[in-house]
Formats: sequence, structure tokens, C-alpha cells
Amino acid sequence: MKCEKQEEQKRIDSRCNNILAKIIPENRIVKLTVSAMYVALTVVLSTLSIPVGVMRCYPVQHFINVLSAITLGPEYSILIAFVTSLIRNILGTGTLLAFPGSMVGALCCGMVFKYTQKYYLTYLAEIIGTGIVGGLIAFPVAAFVMGKKCAVYAFILPFLVSTIGGTIIAAILIGVLRKIKFTI
Repeated sequence: MKCEKQEEQKRIDSRCNNILAKIIPENRIVKLTVSAMYVALTVVLSTLSIPVGVMRCYPVQHFINVLSAITLGPEYSILIAFVTSLIRNILGTGTLLAFPGSMVGALCCGMVFKYTQKYYLTYLAEIIGTGIVGGLIAFPVAAFVMGKKCAVYAFILPFLVSTIGGTIIAAILIGVLRKIKFTI
């Protein structure tokens, strides 16, 4: 009797698992869950800053950009950057400039890692994507959307300082994880 109930339960479980696998692939659930954790971590730690001369480096978004690009891919990395920027703007802890910087960097490092699987190129892509391209794209956002008068290159240096800091932190963590053979 007990054996029959166990067999019946296994058949029911198997059918449920097959149905769920068709509706919601497990990989997508895991990726969405990890994405939500990355967003929460970034929002909570977004006020963390490191003094760098007369500037302050806010590295968390860039650290997560690199980490999410490597662990989840470019689509999820961009989504994480967008949702984080949106939540920070809603909470009043961010500006509209968070969108071009973080999303361009996430796109660049996500695409580079997807097609090359090279860590150092991914780090470089985050720095160029956020620091230079994102810094340039931030100008029209500041000038036309926010109504701020500024030079075209005004955002490159602050964006570079933050993205270099975050990328260094990500490179150190990823290096340690790879050294201990942790699969990422």
C-alpha cells in the first residue's frame, strides 16, 4: 500500500514538473531570482561611496554590471541596470543620469562576455561603455531632459571614476571565485 502511494506520488510529481518545465523553464526562474537579488543588493548599497581625491566613487552599480553580465548575460544585465536606476530614482537616491551610464555599461560588458568569454575584455567594456559612451550619452539627458547646462564631456570623468572602482572590485571577486574553482 505504501509503495503504491509513493509510485502514484512520483507520477503526479513527474507530470507537474513536466508541465511547469514547459510553462516556466527553470533556468529563467533562477535568472530572474538572481536578477532580483542583484537589484536589491545594488539599491541597498547604492549609497556606499569611496573618496577618490575631490570626487566620490560609487562602485556598486558597476560591480553588479560586470557580475551580472558574466553570470546572467547581456539581457538580464541591462534589465538589472534599468530596474535599479528606476528604483533609485523613485526613492530619490539617484538621478536620470543613472540610466545611460549603467545601461550602456551593462550592454557593452554583457555583449563582450557573451561573444568572447574573456574576463579582461569584459572589464574593459564596462569601463568604456559606462565611463566614455555612457558619459557622452548623459550629456543630452542632462541638457535636454534635466535642463542642466554643462559641457559635453562633463560626465566622463565622474563616470570613469565610479566604473573603474566597481570594475576593480568585480575583477577581484571574480578572480577569487575562479581561483577557488567556484562556477560562475
